[in-house]
Amino acid sequence: MEIQPYLFFDGRCEEAIAFYRNALGAQELMKMRFKDAPPSDGHQVPPESAEKIMHATLAIGRTHLLMCDGQDSQNKSSHSGFSLSVTADDVASGEAYFNALAQDGHITLPFQKTFWTDGFGMLVDKFGVPWMVNVLHEGDK
Repeated sequence: MEIQPYLFFDGRCEEAIAFYRNALGAQELMKMRFKDAPPSDGHQVPPESAEKIMHATLAIGRTHLLMCDGQDSQNKSSHSGFSLSVTADDVASGEAYFNALAQDGHITLPFQKTFWTDGFGMLVDKFGVPWMVNVLHEGDK
């Protein structure tokens, strides 16, 4: 079994893909637009939604992040009640990930040494996605 986060970006998915590519080295594995879906039960994709992303998959390290624009403006998701967690191999990498994700976002706990590791921080990125960045503890390597 595998659990994969699926995030809705309310029309900003393309921007989020580029952001995570830059911030975390994400690789785009798949991207499908609403216009690529066959019509079903006579339902046509509205022209304003045709170029929106129906589904995309990013590989970030060993994890797949699933994402889309969403099609229904009433189906707006707020990203709350969870955090995506990045585990870095060393402090320099952890701090770089943290700073890249924090760009135009909001830092909730600055990146710092804690009792369990030499680097940990929390933030909400510019898309409203909460993140924790943690450096792998020496004893866990």
